Amino acid sequence: MLKGLPPPRAPIGLEPLRDAAGAAALGSADSMIVAIHQPHFLPWLGYLHRMAQVDLFVLLDHVQFERRNYQNRTMIRMDGETRWLTVPVVQNSQKERIVDKQVDNRLDGTKWWSPNHFLTLKHAYREAGFFNAYAAEMKRLFDTRWERLVDLNQVALDLLRDAFGIRTPLARSSELAVEGARGDLILGICRAVGARTLLAGFGGSRGYLDEQAFAREGVAIQFHQFVHPEYPQCGPQPFVKGLSAIDLLFNCGPRSSELLLGRTPVAKAA
Repeated sequence: MLKGLPPPRAPIGLEPLRDAAGAAALGSADSMIVAIHQPHFLPWLGYLHRMAQVDLFVLLDHVQFERRNYQNRTMIRMDGETRWLTVPVVQNSQKERIVDKQVDNRLDGTKWWSPNHFLTLKHAYREAGFFNAYAAEMKRLFDTRWERLVDLNQVALDLLRDAFGIRTPLARSSELAVEGARGDLILGICRAVGARTLLAGFGGSRGYLDEQAFAREGVAIQFHQFVHPEYPQCGPQPFVKGLSAIDLLFNCGPRSSELLLGRTPVAKAA
């Protein structure tokens, strides 16, 4: 069960991770595994599963914001169909970084997007067995007037990590002083945090990661293997994959961590 809505937690481990020696705090400098991905809004199960498999998860927040991606939207199930839940953002420039992206709160009152999103979730999961168990925390999330998208995404991710019992330390690429693009950027981040293995995801990075270039720097590349769990979903069948992790939480509650990770979450110390 989630326990209230804190302000955004600072990703931990940034200072010690600026050299390979500091990586020993998380795991052996010869075996540290890292995953790197853009921050997503209420991400899907595969995102959390990969996070749980590594010693450090780097939020790639200093790259360009991508429209019509998952950085400001997620998929939910409503009346048996998939629907997008989208956070409106201010469009200042096509080259804006994720870390600089602002939430668009210009509409107020009944037209303000955030409370309406909570009402959408309440309607969509009205028949889900555990929506009420998480409703208060979700309402506080959506009652808050977030200015920056990264802060909203961070708190939403913290809620999911707590619910699934994921304790993998986080770092932000914007605080690692690493430049470059595509594969060079990913390799630079691996070097900055002292990683010896990169756990790559399902996205486009598989097409531009040069395994030989990584190997020359002493970094191996492994590819994430994920089998999507099937579980009872409210509403008409068939089962829908790829939804936000909240779909599993609202439908299965305390069993969610076991279904995703094969383990029961450890209660967090008070």
